Amino acid sequence: MATPRRALLSVSDKTDLVPFAKRLVATGFELVSTGGTARVLRDAGLDVKEASEVTGAPEILGGRVKTLHPKIHGGILARRNLEADLADLAAQGITPIDLVVVNLYPFEATVAQGKEFADCIEQIDIGGPAMIRAAAKNAAFVGVVVDPADYERVATELETTGSLSEATRWELARKAFSHTAAYDLAIASYLARQAEQPAFGLMGHSGQALRYGENPHQAAFFFRTGKRPEEPSVAWAEVLGGKALSYNNLLDLESALAAVKEFDDCACVIVKHNNPCGVALGRTPAEAFDRAREVDPVSAFGGIVALNRPVDAEAARALTSIFLECVIAPGYDEEAREILSAKKNLRLLSDPLLGRPRSEWVRQGQEVRSLVGGLLVQDRDLGEVKESDLKVVTRRAPTPDELRAALLAWKVVKHVKSNAIVFGAKDRVLAIGAGQTSRVDAVKLAASKAHLPLAGSALASDAFFPFRDGLDAAADAGATVVIQPGGSVKDEEVIAAADERGIAMVFTGMRHFRH
Repeated sequence: MATPRRALLSVSDKTDLVPFAKRLVATGFELVSTGGTARVLRDAGLDVKEASEVTGAPEILGGRVKTLHPKIHGGILARRNLEADLADLAAQGITPIDLVVVNLYPFEATVAQGKEFADCIEQIDIGGPAMIRAAAKNAAFVGVVVDPADYERVATELETTGSLSEATRWELARKAFSHTAAYDLAIASYLARQAEQPAFGLMGHSGQALRYGENPHQAAFFFRTGKRPEEPSVAWAEVLGGKALSYNNLLDLESALAAVKEFDDCACVIVKHNNPCGVALGRTPAEAFDRAREVDPVSAFGGIVALNRPVDAEAARALTSIFLECVIAPGYDEEAREILSAKKNLRLLSDPLLGRPRSEWVRQGQEVRSLVGGLLVQDRDLGEVKESDLKVVTRRAPTPDELRAALLAWKVVKHVKSNAIVFGAKDRVLAIGAGQTSRVDAVKLAASKAHLPLAGSALASDAFFPFRDGLDAAADAGATVVIQPGGSVKDEEVIAAADERGIAMVFTGMRHFRH
């Protein structure tokens, strides 16, 4: 008679446990369990082998040690295709464990009930995470179930095919590691709160306290992830001088750096309140800054500056000509540092990676934003378009200079809050309309803020024009070429309006909402 397959069950949440266990038995599993789980199964009339029977060792320390034993973990971790592992099992009298059904002590629920510290500590599971991680590591051979919501699908697959597919096992393994990671982070956050230290679960590191958050009544902290990214990074830049960085400084620095990273040519980006207010190219950093400041000199006051070339004395003199909060650049020469040191409160940051070619960076990863009681995670918007990606949709095609201006404006509009409009020339932005609730208002706002002539300009829109009114407003302001994603049900109407106004228009097929 074939040796029964063995399933180990040890769960805090006993939802649907008994019917699931009965289906496991019906498909040929022998049940091994611990403590309260074993009692529930036995009371339901199921044959259950206690973990202590398997290990030959009793539970000790008031139940703190039950499953931490080679006969449990050897049975889970053995590689079924490795003769040496199978020989070890045979020599030690260990039966393989093919399915691990475990969820963890209710630590978070205990904390939420306001229990004493000692009671909360007792709800830190040790054996459970060890078994889950062992089974997930060995998902090539072992199934692991941490969520009662998966009982039905697991039982059905076992009943239908006799085993769990490799795809199912690895899917369950990914869920298992997420389960133990969330559990450990809940514990780390609780212990940090007890010590009145900042902690944030996603990072798992202690945080640096900032003066305050967006407003003085909000506490705030800065966390750095464990690995330095292979691209320029505010989080990993060296702070060379000035006042301590604030929450808002860091947000604005991130926005400025993200925008300047779009350019290979010498470029400057000025950000105010998380939106670009000036972007320009130049032969030198000083020229790029001067051109960027001219876009909106009022907003540039108190702004955040990002440069993708080292700061020399000429650039330093330009930077000190107005009040700025922060500057980030690849570096600063000795004379520039001396000039900038006169501005005692100006925060200077340096990241040498910013001075390297963009082709040497590895730009990837995700970004995280919070909800009350939840998180949103998405891939970063690293989408780019080239001239060859563009589709001319009007009777008139853009001239080479118009195309250069359109592509520059398109690089910038990605970094402007939606609804976003950018007027641009071939070497700089001319006007920006950010954060409007209608696209036509974004066009009108940009035009109203313009300090530079818009005649002959390119206009970039982060999403399609839903009606021709935005296109007409662009033409009225002086735009002669429009770059936009396309895709509206009103595209034909908007194209007809562009032809009527003599405007060239290209579609990118890519949207750049930024909320």
